[in-house]
Amino acid sequence: MAISPYFADRPAAALAMIDITAAVAIAMLAAWIGFATGAPDRAAATDVRPRVDADVEIPGEPIQPIPLDLAIDLRTAELGRRLFNDPRLSHRGTISCASCHAAEHDFAGDAPATEEPPRRNATLDVPTIRNSWFSIAQFWDGRAATLEAQVDFPLQSPDEMASSWPEVIGRLRADPDYLAAARAIGKEPLSPELVRASIAEYERSVVSSGSRFDAFLRGQGDALSADEKAGYALFKQYGCSACHQGVAVGGNLFQRLGLFGDYFHDRGGPITRADLGRYNVTGDESDRYVFKVPSLREAALLPPYFHDGSVATLEAAIATMARYQLGRKIPADDIRLIAAFLRSLPGTTAEARP
Repeated sequence: MAISPYFADRPAAALAMIDITAAVAIAMLAAWIGFATGAPDRAAATDVRPRVDADVEIPGEPIQPIPLDLAIDLRTAELGRRLFNDPRLSHRGTISCASCHAAEHDFAGDAPATEEPPRRNATLDVPTIRNSWFSIAQFWDGRAATLEAQVDFPLQSPDEMASSWPEVIGRLRADPDYLAAARAIGKEPLSPELVRASIAEYERSVVSSGSRFDAFLRGQGDALSADEKAGYALFKQYGCSACHQGVAVGGNLFQRLGLFGDYFHDRGGPITRADLGRYNVTGDESDRYVFKVPSLREAALLPPYFHDGSVATLEAAIATMARYQLGRKIPADDIRLIAAFLRSLPGTTAEARP
């Protein structure tokens, strides 16, 4: 199996990607075999017997609960929160990280589900930063390997903050409060490295705490309704969990959009640079239309869907994924149940604060 250039200097990550890819293939094959003998068993969810241990892997489950103890450096995260909301990181001093990842919109772009027609422009749909800590890489195309590396892209992009590190550091060093904060955590002089590390630590603190589904996995059987449990069973049986698994319910592998059909032809409109996915990073033809599988932890709260924001509702997104990634047409009632399960995933915390 060829290893993507993304993993060329990361042997451990490359081996993990191989394991994940194999698991995806096995899970998808198992899903197809299961369906060959008849309809999915909606009662299967009642067979789940999760471990009660707070932070021990739940055996046999593709989705794992978010750890209760995330070991965040609170002072660094607090500095990062201030920087995240500071428009002085932009050249004109008018936009901050929070301008596109606002807490009131679950740290994602503000795009109403009722937008007509759905967006099909050259820009990417803005995902939430919530649970980004658990992703294999950052951005739809995975061009940043870490949260720290991610900071450079919007800060220096001419289409976003259009700033530079000398400009930003000059402004921040002129602020006595920032100098005192850097001194308090022993990180003088205030530097690009400290800004990156602080914003990244803040983003690590933004997680889906209080998820009803996590409570269910940890043994609270009544945390989910009968429909939500049935939806989870279907989610696994259809093979959705082959790509959407782990702590973030996705985000830990890359996948081509359109395994069982030409998504872009059927969508219509021009194919933009943003549509090329990993190809823009690697230049490898095999990475054309390959994207990081998005986390579904907060998906129910964050329409529209996909990298292009072209699908307006959760139910339509499920049907689209079934068609192009699984090669199946899922009955409307099964879609309803899977959507009910997905609505049990978000956390209950409006804004994570260290």
